[in-house]
Amino acid sequence: MKVLLATRNGKKLAELRRILDGLVEVIGLDDVPAYPEVPETGATFADNALLKAREAVAHTGLPAVADDSGLAVDALNGMPGVLSARWAGPGHDDLANLELVLAQTADIPDQRRGAAFVCAAALVLPDGHEHVVEESVAGTLLRTPRGTGGFGYDPIFLPAGSELSSAEMTPADKDAISHRGKAFRALAAYIAELPGR
Repeated sequence: MKVLLATRNGKKLAELRRILDGLVEVIGLDDVPAYPEVPETGATFADNALLKAREAVAHTGLPAVADDSGLAVDALNGMPGVLSARWAGPGHDDLANLELVLAQTADIPDQRRGAAFVCAAALVLPDGHEHVVEESVAGTLLRTPRGTGGFGYDPIFLPAGSELSSAEMTPADKDAISHRGKAFRALAAYIAELPGR
């Protein structure tokens, strides 16, 4: 079975390929004819994941997986949340988003720096069947970036029980505990049970 991951993010694609290795063939948006991608206008991670997966199926006819994920900071009332990738505004990159979160939480005391990474992963099949899983990993927001691995907010997120930031972990170690790793593994287990896979 060939599954389209509805993203142009090479790091997300590599992550899903590691997790679904041997189960299905995973391709990305750069492997199919281009189509107009819809903006992420959903109110929840699940809304946005389903929106992207449905569009991918409609334009390609392939089973599609999409995720929406982000950082939920307790002291920011769960924000940036679904706006994580766009937190610093249009045209800004991961570093700008990260720096804005650090600036917004600079005065927050250590005991109130709780945060979580959240991921909703959706599978949509050409026959209209849909399945969504949502997973999270709790942790603490660091005051300064640590590590060069991962992407997004990984350098400022310390998963609960770890001495390493998400950006200091090996890809395998990060996959084992990350929100996206957990969600994609749950989706993989579901895909493995699909008839005719």
